[in-house]
Amino acid sequence: LDGISINDYSNGAPGSVLGDNLGIDAVEQVSVLGSNYPAEYGRTSGGVINAVTRSGKNAFHGTVYEFLRNSALDARNFFDGPTIPPFKRNQFGGSAGLPIQKDRTFIFGDYEGLRQSLGETTVNTVPSMTARNGQLSTGTVSVDPAVARFLAAFYPLPNGPLLGTGDIGIFAFSEQRVTSENYFTIRVDHKFSDQDSLSATYMRDNSKTVQPGTFDELLTNVVSARQVATIQEQHIFNSAFLNSVRAGFSRAAGIAGGISKVSNPLMFDPSYTFEPGALAGSIENVPGLTSFLGAPSTQGLLPSSRSLFWNSFQGGDDAFLTKGRHGIKFGGIVERIQDNQLVLGNVNGAFRFASLSNFLTNQPQGFSGNRTISPPEFGIRQTLFGAYIQDDVRLQKNLTFNAGLRYEMATVPDEAHNRISNLRNLTDAQPYVGSPFFLNPTIRNFEPRVGFAWNPGGGRTLVRGGFGIFDVLPLPYEFAISFQHAVPFVQEVFGNVIPPGSFPTGAFQQLATASTSSRSVYVEHAPKRNYVMQWNLSVARELSSTLALTLGYVGSRGVHQPYKLDNIDMVLPTQTSAGYLWPCGPDGNGNPCATGFLPTGTQASPIPSVALNPNFGRISANLWQADSFYDALQVDVAKRVSHGVQFHAAYTWGKSIDTLSATAADDTFPNGLFNQIFFDQRTTRGLSDFNVAQTLVLSFTWQLPSPKWDPKFPNWIVSGWQVGGLYKASSGQPFTPLLGGDPVGMKLEETGEPPNRLAGANCQSLTNPGNPNQYIKTECFSMPVAPSQAFYDANCTKAFAYPQCFNLRGNLGRNTLIGPGLAKLDFSVFKNNYVKRISESFNAQFRAEFFNILNHANLASPTDNLAVFGKNGQPVSGAGLITSTQTTSRQIQFALKLIW
Repeated sequence: LDGISINDYSNGAPGSVLGDNLGIDAVEQVSVLGSNYPAEYGRTSGGVINAVTRSGKNAFHGTVYEFLRNSALDARNFFDGPTIPPFKRNQFGGSAGLPIQKDRTFIFGDYEGLRQSLGETTVNTVPSMTARNGQLSTGTVSVDPAVARFLAAFYPLPNGPLLGTGDIGIFAFSEQRVTSENYFTIRVDHKFSDQDSLSATYMRDNSKTVQPGTFDELLTNVVSARQVATIQEQHIFNSAFLNSVRAGFSRAAGIAGGISKVSNPLMFDPSYTFEPGALAGSIENVPGLTSFLGAPSTQGLLPSSRSLFWNSFQGGDDAFLTKGRHGIKFGGIVERIQDNQLVLGNVNGAFRFASLSNFLTNQPQGFSGNRTISPPEFGIRQTLFGAYIQDDVRLQKNLTFNAGLRYEMATVPDEAHNRISNLRNLTDAQPYVGSPFFLNPTIRNFEPRVGFAWNPGGGRTLVRGGFGIFDVLPLPYEFAISFQHAVPFVQEVFGNVIPPGSFPTGAFQQLATASTSSRSVYVEHAPKRNYVMQWNLSVARELSSTLALTLGYVGSRGVHQPYKLDNIDMVLPTQTSAGYLWPCGPDGNGNPCATGFLPTGTQASPIPSVALNPNFGRISANLWQADSFYDALQVDVAKRVSHGVQFHAAYTWGKSIDTLSATAADDTFPNGLFNQIFFDQRTTRGLSDFNVAQTLVLSFTWQLPSPKWDPKFPNWIVSGWQVGGLYKASSGQPFTPLLGGDPVGMKLEETGEPPNRLAGANCQSLTNPGNPNQYIKTECFSMPVAPSQAFYDANCTKAFAYPQCFNLRGNLGRNTLIGPGLAKLDFSVFKNNYVKRISESFNAQFRAEFFNILNHANLASPTDNLAVFGKNGQPVSGAGLITSTQTTSRQIQFALKLIW
């Protein structure tokens, strides 16, 4: 805002909970820098968006508007029932600018309010009635009474069709998601003289959304607030030298997990608790079932609630100097970050089960809980510094060369009360408490930037190119989990080998007294510099006075990127010619090697199934070892306004490859994989979780000409009409089918292990496009089977003579399958009515806007139903089930906007 880049890394606490662009009428101009921006920009390797707020002028100008949507005008969503859920939306506001003192002092203000009640259909998967009675498709089991009681209390019966073999069915419901949001901004400008001017802006955005729980058993809320304040002074020393000094403050607050209403009274029944002093816990990661997220905590919040308060204090100076052929810009910036976080962290406890059968028979895979019912608030502190110099040299009349150098560094994140705990080495028996968190990798962060623009003969062609290095600073968002969960400040407990019958209270009783069940954190002590190299080359050609074509190539490579694991404390495998083999751990399935050792009396040495660091139940890890690669072809066609018509077409064909896309957590993206094989990144190299191979965007506006009618006919009826459209088509995002439970024996609570891919004529494609019930071709996958031949170690000892004692990883690569694409057309009709009696510029504008006018069902990826086999090798009902869409159904919006 106003020349100062207020960056918001608030970890999920932005102001606009709907992602809407509130306050558009307060924006004077916007610039978007996609890559290879000059040295004055830093702190990130991604895109940079600069917005300059509108200022007042000598004339009084402004807007008043209201936008309305209603389900009575909408089409049915793909997953809705016979009746369209109610939807009401009012977006209203106004803006105005005027002088306080003519030619000297001006003020501008803008307000926007949003009131929305959106009915949404939620699709979940729950056990069928036959399954609750123990009659599974794989055979009859004896349902544990404690499990049956819990199911009856918190898992509804299916109200939709049964899936697959009938063990699981659909439970769908429609409930309102209610949002209220208020946004305002105000700007004051004062001109002291022709050389000095001052501007100040303040913006505030408050919002609250109330939404249903997983099974409509309660209503939760998300509250967020954001404030931004900037002040900037500009001084012109002479025609060749300008200086701008600025200061800014940004505050973002978010509270996710508040409780507005509880409709299931059993949530407060202490007989369903997993831990003393808590309420009912959660059931997670049962292949094929939607997770139950548990009752509220005793503090009246969801057990996984988060409270975040982010403060950023910024100050900077930019100087502009023109000297001969050189246009020089230099300056610096300093930022102080305060990030206060409070995370409850599983205070009610959570069970995990490897299969529906294991759930029904009370055979847990793992348990996590918390001995700290009221965890402390953590205050992360960090300071950033940056300085740069940029020279734009006009070498020739048609050739400009840009060269710049930026230096920026960040202090190592600290905690306000020195509550820092992490392992210096992965195998340490005790964590190191206190600063420093890690050694600073940003001390030598020099970032060169170069570029050129060449206009060859004729003046209608422009060739541009550039290269730059952009550092990715280790900011607090990368350590959100690292600070909030480490012993001794938070006493969480984890167990990944739980005796049968431990549900509901036995697991916590066992782990609460165990010295090896605590959670710790490992942060790479001497991380390498994390940076991104970017380059581009483009050719633009003016085809006519109003039409231009641009062809470009963009590439980048990320080095030493964050590599996040929720739990690195895994059993390590042995590498053989058949791949990685894990020894079978104590799984209770009667395997010959249930204790993790080869049978006695063989020539082979025993291979224990022991975690990397047996002193802890879970170790979260921050590594800097991932790599990323991106290449893209970009085509842009733009037509400026002529004869009332303008249009723009943009097409991108690219590929992003990395070894892991996670930053703050494994599930940064819905298709992210948990706890990958960190010691061999070849196993995780694949398409980035956010990769979209092709994207096409077309937009147009047409100002319809006013026909010449009989003077007696009212001309305003046929004049002032404008139509517009925005079409977007893109390919889908990648994902990976998984095996439920812990199939290879890593002894982890969550794994991202793939199945084997089968060959065959029907398996050239691994998806069923347009089939939401089974988008994944499950018949094209199988459980990995250890090889039948024997393997020998370095001493020629038959170390792997008993393949049934080992587990093998599947051969399917990460992000091999592609989700459904997107095709959406938005259309609008405007009617401008200029009322000359009021003023020459007064316009009463009527709008009719049609979102997804063709009502195309853009299915989402089946990211909630990726398990194709359970740990026991049985197919999972509902594998590949899609339960939502990427876009809304057709929605119609009417608006009236007064502009003067």
